[in-house]
Amino acid sequence: MVLSNEDIKKVLKKGIMKIVPLAQDQIGPASVDLTLSDEWYVFKKNYVGRKIDLSKTGWEKVTKLVKAKSMTLKPGELCLGKTVERITLPSNILGKLEGRSRYARMGISVHITSAMVQPGSDNHQVLEIGNFSPFIATLHAGMRISQVMFLWLDSPSSKPYAKFGKIAVNQ
Repeated sequence: MVLSNEDIKKVLKKGIMKIVPLAQDQIGPASVDLTLSDEWYVFKKNYVGRKIDLSKTGWEKVTKLVKAKSMTLKPGELCLGKTVERITLPSNILGKLEGRSRYARMGISVHITSAMVQPGSDNHQVLEIGNFSPFIATLHAGMRISQVMFLWLDSPSSKPYAKFGKIAVNQ
């Protein structure tokens, strides 16, 4: 079952789920808007155009952290953006990240395939932001570029992400 705005408010009030920081106007009919921080991961220039063996090289090696109020992407470029909000989920709630239509209609994608916020997560979300438009696009810290829906699981996960996750545990 997808949580409605009223369900989201109830689980937040009871402390079952946490989103910090959170303004009430970020809660939509069945989702919560997420904002971009000033932390961006961009590809290191010495890796652009090189052959990379993905079984041996992870994103941490080929990207560098840039702190900036904005990020400009040329057509076809990708960066990783981090959310301001830290989401803490119990083992029986799953989150699903989505883009917001106002940016999707402008050719901006906020995730390529990693849309899941695992049950038991306790972290900021990293978004794979791609510019599929024919123009240069500038993103700004504070933009509500993404949204997250929440779903109840019929039974709690026996592998909550904060305990068993390997990649995003420290985000």
